[in-house]
Formats: sequence, structure tokens, C-alpha cells
Amino acid sequence: MGQTITQKILARVGGRDTVTPGENYPVRPDYMIAYDFPGYTDRFFKQMKEDFGVTKVADPDRYVLFIDHMLTNKNEREAEVHQVTRDWAHENGVRFHEGEGIGHQVAAELGYAMPGSFLIHFDGHISSLGAFGALGMGVRRDLLEGWVTGGIHLDVPASTRFHLTGSFAPGVESRDLIHRIISDIGADGVAFQVMEYTGPGAESMALGQRQALCGMAMFAGGVSAIFNPDEMSLEYSRTVAQRDFEPLYSDPDAEYTARHDIDLDALSPQIVMPGSARAANTRDVAEVHGQRIQRAFIGSCASGRIEDIRAAAGILKGEKVASGVELNVVPTSRRIYEQAESEGLLDTLRTAGAHVVESTCDFCFGYAKPLEAGEACVSTGVLNISGRMGSPDADIYMGSATTVAASALTGRLTDPREVVTP
Repeated sequence: MGQTITQKILARVGGRDTVTPGENYPVRPDYMIAYDFPGYTDRFFKQMKEDFGVTKVADPDRYVLFIDHMLTNKNEREAEVHQVTRDWAHENGVRFHEGEGIGHQVAAELGYAMPGSFLIHFDGHISSLGAFGALGMGVRRDLLEGWVTGGIHLDVPASTRFHLTGSFAPGVESRDLIHRIISDIGADGVAFQVMEYTGPGAESMALGQRQALCGMAMFAGGVSAIFNPDEMSLEYSRTVAQRDFEPLYSDPDAEYTARHDIDLDALSPQIVMPGSARAANTRDVAEVHGQRIQRAFIGSCASGRIEDIRAAAGILKGEKVASGVELNVVPTSRRIYEQAESEGLLDTLRTAGAHVVESTCDFCFGYAKPLEAGEACVSTGVLNISGRMGSPDADIYMGSATTVAASALTGRLTDPREVVTP
């Protein structure tokens, strides 16, 4: 029986020829990534020294740290957490990035997500790097094992294949696809598995669309998601890769837990209803058309890439955000911000009344401009449980950047096909 791309990657980093889903064995990740956050990295730093006697890591090139949270309020608590991270990175000589954008995106821009590579992170949204044929896995506090020992014991996941045909209609995006998949298979539909995307529909997607699709795998129960490399992802990776790489591919006779065939032509814009833990309560936007909103947000590690900003600017060009609606647009990285600025997209959005902010995670988790009780927000964030973006008495609807922009234009939840020109 053949091997999936996931099995091949994990066999490589485990020094094995083949691996079998369900077996547990040690692997040596190519990169071990974290962002600083109180009670997380600062505690890791302390534990490594006090509990394990690690005063300096042995292989600093494999550690990557990002400062991408708590950037907006500029208070003493933030400054202290950030300084602890800066000091530890300097003392250990590890790779460190501050103010360059959301780490899951910057990791791709800086070439850490090489095809065939394996990366671990505390945060499961590292799965977005599967867009490049890399395997990114969120391991939560098991990351400490990697930081202390340089490796981690891992259960080899099985894979479910999603074979995509057709192409997105105007007004439909990969965020609509992942929300539809989660609704169809359930919040545990691929529990402890990797979602593998194949087919001509997968190959037709821009890299940013692939990142958004892979980055939401956890909400279907998945441990990660991945595309087999193709010329688009390989061409990109050759220009940014940190070192030489060998792309890996699933064998034609690889075994999957399940296979799903999806026609992208049949997909319509989707909206995730408020309070939907793990994004499972999804409807067609047309079903809830007309619900008033007061806030709108385009950004996060899942959305806010150049494709999203272009789509939003296309809808709002020559128009104005509806009275009584606050639209915040947060490009996912500094590089995307600069590209959108050079293309004139940010000026278009500002002229339409949007607030454009430099890259940060703070809007997505309610640290910046938190929602107030009674407000309704339509968001491209990654989660919409009560209290995620501020008051637990605010409503968060979750959809694509195109849906958010269309809704900001009208002041109500709006099917973007009503305002998008084919």
C-alpha cells in the first residue's frame, strides 16, 4: 500500500522508510515555532531552565519566535511580555520576528514552509502552511517537549482526501468552501486526521486561498491540512526557501480514511452563525440576508491576504461603508500591507470609510476595538464563540472577505453575488 504525503513527511523526519497511521514514534521537526503570549512562552522559558536545566537550546536554527499578539494597546504588561521574548531569543540565538505580521503568514513569506517540511507550533492554525506542501501541526503544550529535547513523540495521523473539481463562481471563496465542509462532515468529521486537498479545483486556487482553506482544519477536528506541491507552490517556494528542499507527493495507491468529491461550481457564499463553537452551524448567506450589523472585520491568519483585500476593494471602490458600520481591515503581514498600498487598494478602502490597521492578531481575539454588548459583527476571524471579539453579549457572524465587504457596504448581511460584477 502506498503512502500519503503526510506519511512520507513524517517518515522523513523520523528517519523511517514508511510509517503507519496510529503508531507513535519520535520525530525531529524542521522548525519549532511559537508566538509570545502571557502564560505560554514566558512560562515555557521558565520551565525549560528551572525544571529541565536547559539554559541554552542546542540547535537554535530550528526555533522560530514571533511577536504578533498584544501590539495595539501599548501598555506596561504588553511591553514586559514582549521584552521577555526578545531577551530569551537573543540569549539563545534563535530566529525572531517582530512587527512583520501574523506568524503563520510570515513563516510562509520567509521560506520556513518548504515543500516536504514538518513544522510544529502551539497554535493549530500553523496548518495553513499545508498550502505549500509542508505539514504544519499544532501540538499545544507538547511543544515544550520539542523545545527541551529537539524532538517530539507523535501519533501518525490518517488522512481524508477532498477531491475538488470546478472553480469558484464570482463572490465565492475558499472560506466558503471550508465552512461548507465543516457543516457537511461535522466538527469532528476528520478527528485526529489530515485533510488532503487534490484535483483540478485545488490546483486552480491561488496560494492565499489554499492557506485560508488549510488554516481552518482544526474546526473539522483535523490536526492539519495539506496540498500536494504543484508548479504554483514550487515556483513560490524556490524564491523564498530557507534551504534546499525535496517535495513529496501522495502515492496513487495511498490509503485514506474517507474520500469526498466536491464541485466548486455548486458552492454558494456561506455564513457561520453566532456562538458556533468550531464553526459547525453554517448557512447560505442568502438565508440570513438582511440581518443588521454594526461592525465588520477583514483580517486574521485565515483571511486578510492580498486576494481578500483586492476583493474587498473591488466591492467598495467608488462606494461608502454604510452609515453606522465600522469596517476594520488588517492585512495579514507587513509585506501584504505594502503590496496592497502599492496597488492602491488601501487608499480605495480608506476612501470608502474603512479603518486600515497594520498587521496584528489583536482584532481577531478581541484585544483591539472589542465588540460591545448588543453589537453584531461580520468577520473573517477564525472563531466566533461568545466573547471571542469582546462582549459575550455581542454576535459574531463569520464569512469570507467578499461577504464581509458586501455586508459593510449595505449595513446588513449580504450575499456578495448581489454586488460582485462577474
